[in-house]
Amino acid sequence: MKKPTALKILDIVTLITLLGATAMVFFYAPIERVMGAVQKVFYFHVAAGWVGMLSFLFAAIAGVLYLVKKTKIWDLVGVAAVEIGIIFIFINIVTGSIWARPIWNTWWTWDPRLTTATIMELVYIAYLMLRQGIDDPERRSRFGAVYAIIGFLSVPLTFFSIRIFRTIHPVVIAGSDPSAVGTFDMTATMFQTMMVSIVVFSILFVDLVWHRIRLGKLANQVEELKFNIQD
Repeated sequence: MKKPTALKILDIVTLITLLGATAMVFFYAPIERVMGAVQKVFYFHVAAGWVGMLSFLFAAIAGVLYLVKKTKIWDLVGVAAVEIGIIFIFINIVTGSIWARPIWNTWWTWDPRLTTATIMELVYIAYLMLRQGIDDPERRSRFGAVYAIIGFLSVPLTFFSIRIFRTIHPVVIAGSDPSAVGTFDMTATMFQTMMVSIVVFSILFVDLVWHRIRLGKLANQVEELKFNIQD
């Protein structure tokens, strides 16, 4: 399957913008006065969390569209979004632990945000396990679509957990509890770097989804050949 020219261009744009965002993190954004250099992981942490939740939103929308239209492409989009979302939420959790170690003096604590993020991650890992256990392609796609829609309930729970429950995790967007451990006031350059990181990670998400859909189409062709041979 020949790679589309638009995808080749997107690959280049993704690489250049990712390098640019990384340069902003290390050379443009200042070192935070209290937390020091470890605060720089914050930009990757927030951007990865954003893309992870965005991925699961895409999976839920794709699930609805599949149930309505019964078009295979939406199943591919859903699977791609979930797989990529799992990776980015894992990055979010790991970078959060790196940030937390010097600030909270522990790699992990059962804070509401960390707990709900972990549950969300496990919910979508279970989605992949569910699909692996179903041989019939149509049934697998239908069950996967329903699961992706229901599983999305874990996303707003995770996002709003630090606004609903008492937590030591700072609220990055739309204000913050000054008593939260690790909270800090962003300068203009910090905010700009964060927004650029979020946009760049979103571009990376689109690029990865496109590649995963192309891979999924090839996998479907192989599966159809296998069923035809068995028949």
